[in-house]
Amino acid sequence: MARVTRAVMVRSVKLPRKVFRLLVELEGMYHNMVEQLVMYAIRNNIGSFTRLKAIKYHEMRKHYPRLPSHYVYTACQDAATRAKSFLRLKRLGLAERDYPEVMRVSIWLDDHLWRLDGYTMVRIATHKGWITVELEPHKQYWKYINRGWKLASEAKVKLDKRDRRLIVHLTFIKVVGEYKPEGYLPVDVNENNVTILVDGIAYLFETSTEKLVLGYYYRRKFIQERYDKLYGVKSRVKRKVVRKLKEREKKNDIRWKVANIIVRVAHGKQYAIVLEKLGKKVANNMIKRVRDGWLRHRIFQASFRGIQRAIEEKAREYGVPVIYVDPRNTSRLCPVHGAPIVYSNGSRIGRCSRGGELWHRDVVATWNLLLRAPRGDGSHALSPAGLARVDGSPVPLGSTATHDPTGIPKSLWTRWKSLPLTQYATILNRMKR
Repeated sequence: MARVTRAVMVRSVKLPRKVFRLLVELEGMYHNMVEQLVMYAIRNNIGSFTRLKAIKYHEMRKHYPRLPSHYVYTACQDAATRAKSFLRLKRLGLAERDYPEVMRVSIWLDDHLWRLDGYTMVRIATHKGWITVELEPHKQYWKYINRGWKLASEAKVKLDKRDRRLIVHLTFIKVVGEYKPEGYLPVDVNENNVTILVDGIAYLFETSTEKLVLGYYYRRKFIQERYDKLYGVKSRVKRKVVRKLKEREKKNDIRWKVANIIVRVAHGKQYAIVLEKLGKKVANNMIKRVRDGWLRHRIFQASFRGIQRAIEEKAREYGVPVIYVDPRNTSRLCPVHGAPIVYSNGSRIGRCSRGGELWHRDVVATWNLLLRAPRGDGSHALSPAGLARVDGSPVPLGSTATHDPTGIPKSLWTRWKSLPLTQYATILNRMKR
């Protein structure tokens, strides 16, 4: 059984001015309390919430008598987390200042400071009593409510001073048990695609990470050259413009969408997902023999482990087992003869040096991952799942079989939730059969 947590952000309706001023006062007191606690924790080398609370609780209660006492608890938790992180950076020599700067705060709430009133209202304890705030629930929020997720006792709130709203960060918890797999779904992660093998058919999801990485590289370079001359290297204006590029958000969007598709297909067929067992520093190991600066940059930005982590996280949510196998030579050896595959002129199509059949590089990788996945009895014999629908000769993976993947363009699968059934049913329904 695994404990899965998900964070959901819900905005409130536009608040009355009186209620908003009350929350601004609360935020100001909480901010001052966290700032004092952080300074004390850094000066005395304290990174423990329990120790910080034991020392400073009574003093904080005297300074802020109107606040409910549990705000001291949550402020100590917030301050201890900040202090622990800063002290670690200081030990590593990465801290630029002697003390951290507490600029923005989210108010931490425990089960004594807030409660959900129904599903569309939240009550919060303040220095002037309890207030009720109406929420604007969205699709993701209702999904967790209706699917049996339980709400955690802690929450965080933050003020949106521009729109006069309250942003509530909720945490949902669910205990999920893994099922016994009836087959295997191997996944091969590459720079520009993610390839999966479903019942003998390879599906290649194009991600176009190379174009995304290089496009943002040139944009950042242009911004740096322009703003460094006008405002200096460390200007806030330049940092603000670079943040608007949203490269990280686009990469995360690709990862989570492809992970969602893969996990839902595996869950529908009750299969286990087979991934390559990559090390902690995958990119460092891959660039050891690479001298091309562009290629080194692309390898670091491709984030192979990032896609795998998204798949792992989604798999925990659905109870899908994940198996890791040795990735060595998965795209270099023929799964039929075990002989090397010869690739020429940078092509992704190679020929088996013994049998002579043609193989797509990513299809070979998925078949070899499937061959290395253990069966239910612990052996490493080929799983029956995936062989029944291979076309060609009666022998599995025979020389007359077609070893090309079914390519799915990025423009199609990244929009699959909003597409009409007639457009995406051909792909997704075939995988779920």
